[in-house]
Amino acid sequence: MNSSAAPRKSTPAEWNVRGRNAIVTGGTAGIGLETAYGLAERGANVVITGRQAERGHAACAKIVARLQGQPGAGTVRWMPLDLGDFQSILGFAKAVRQTFRHLHILVHNAGMVVATREETVDGFEAMWGVNHMGPFTLNRLLLEWLKASAPARIVVVASDAHRLCRGFDFDDLQMKARFRSWPAYARSKLANILFARALSTRLEGTGVTVNALHPGVIASEFGREGGRWIRWFFRFGRPFLKSTSQGAATTLFVACDPHIAGVSGAYFANQRLAKPSKVARDDDLAEALWEVSNALAAGSSLAAF
Repeated sequence: MNSSAAPRKSTPAEWNVRGRNAIVTGGTAGIGLETAYGLAERGANVVITGRQAERGHAACAKIVARLQGQPGAGTVRWMPLDLGDFQSILGFAKAVRQTFRHLHILVHNAGMVVATREETVDGFEAMWGVNHMGPFTLNRLLLEWLKASAPARIVVVASDAHRLCRGFDFDDLQMKARFRSWPAYARSKLANILFARALSTRLEGTGVTVNALHPGVIASEFGREGGRWIRWFFRFGRPFLKSTSQGAATTLFVACDPHIAGVSGAYFANQRLAKPSKVARDDDLAEALWEVSNALAAGSSLAAF
């Protein structure tokens, strides 16, 4: 990890990203929407993504309404993206490069949890495909652009749920032999952290940083497609959970705080450095996952980009 032990924490008032261009995946609801609002409030030009045009345009309208009267606010727009479909990812990458000349902030926020085993159109177990392979592939397509726009930041919204996973069965990554919802989700979140760790070593000296984070347990729509106990937890535990704005605070901190500009390969929680699990700090596992993920992405038609 390329970081100091304890970078000084600034106040949100110092988080000025005016004129910077940003992408927030899954920005139509929950902490994604709050993250998009926070970036636009601080002057960034933001693209939010999602699968449904109606929800995307409604989210933009909400953000624009909240920005009214705020001097120096940036802009927000919606663009379609399905992280479970390589062709959608490819189309989005092409379209967004025609929208912005530069890209300074990429927030991998979108994620999902489902109760039963499903597959993406590319044949991946759904949570593996959307939560890990989707961001991995999108990042692959936009990385050279981020480097050309440096200084730039990549922010990976992971979860402390990763602590429930002790590694990967590389012989059954798609969980065809045995599927359980929450372990599958935890596995995808461990992959998020290891992805950021492996990527950070590849970004040394480029001016681009990448960090992962735990946003907290949020009172949002997340978990509505999960198993019975997950739905129960998010429904009845709501009074004890963080609000979506509180949940977005660490994402915004990692994306904007000037005092962590040189920090890369780290894990954050509650707007400060945190230590992920021992497995999540395994560089050999991070490299193994990188190679497998790269091979899976290379098997798609991404060469057309």
